[in-house]
Amino acid sequence: MSPDLTHVESWVFDLDNTLYSAECKLFAQIDARMTAFIRDRLAMGHWEARRLQKAYYVEYGTTMSGLMEKHDVCPDEFLEYVHDIDVSAIKENHSLSGALAALPGRKFIFTNGSVRHAENVAGALGIVHHFDEIFDIKAAGYAPKPKREPYEKFLSSHGIDPSGAVMFEDIVQNLEAPHALGMTTVLVHSDAAWLEDEPHEKRPARKGDIAPHVHYVTDDIAAFLKTATITTENAG
Repeated sequence: MSPDLTHVESWVFDLDNTLYSAECKLFAQIDARMTAFIRDRLAMGHWEARRLQKAYYVEYGTTMSGLMEKHDVCPDEFLEYVHDIDVSAIKENHSLSGALAALPGRKFIFTNGSVRHAENVAGALGIVHHFDEIFDIKAAGYAPKPKREPYEKFLSSHGIDPSGAVMFEDIVQNLEAPHALGMTTVLVHSDAAWLEDEPHEKRPARKGDIAPHVHYVTDDIAAFLKTATITTENAG
C-alpha cells in the first residue's frame, strides 16, 4: 500500500544524510573538521578531541551545543569552520528535484546546520529553488534537534499545522518530537559502512531501524514521494 500523504500541506526535510545519500560521505568532512576545531581550540590530541566531540553530540544534541555550554565557543565561528567543505561529492539529483516540484504546499529545510551550509548542499543537488525557507540552528536560537523547543519554534514561526505536515529525518531520535506534536514522520536510512563508527544513541538510521514514533521508512526520498498518494493541486 502506498503511503497516504493526502493530508500534507507542509513538507519538512532534514538536510545532512537525508536530502543526499550518506554513501557520499559528505558529512564525514564536517565530522573531521569538528574534531580539528576542538583539537586546535582546546589544545588536545586528536583522539581526545574526537571522544569529546562524540560525547557532546550525544549529551547535548550537537557537538556545538556542548562547546557553547562548556567552553564558551562562538557558534557562528564554529559553524563557519566546520561547514567549509568540498560539496563536489554531491551530484545534481534530477529525480529528487522532479519529486519536490510535484509537491503541493510549502517546502522547508530544517537543519541543525547553518543556512549557508544548507544552501551550498541544496544548490549542489539542484533543488534549493524548491524550498520556501531554510530553518537553521541560528533560527532555532541554537537549540538543536532532538529537543522539542526548536520544532515548536519552527511550527509557530511559519504558521504550520503539525497535523498537515510531514518530517523527513535520518536520525530516529529526531523524529520523536515531531511525532509527539502531531506530524507525520518518515525515517531515511542508509547502509553506508561509515555509520557503524557513529555513537549508537544518535547515529543516522541503518536499514531495519524502526520506532513507534516512525510512520514510514525509506532509503530514497524521490522514490518514496513518487509512490505516495499526494494531493497534487497547486504543486510547485
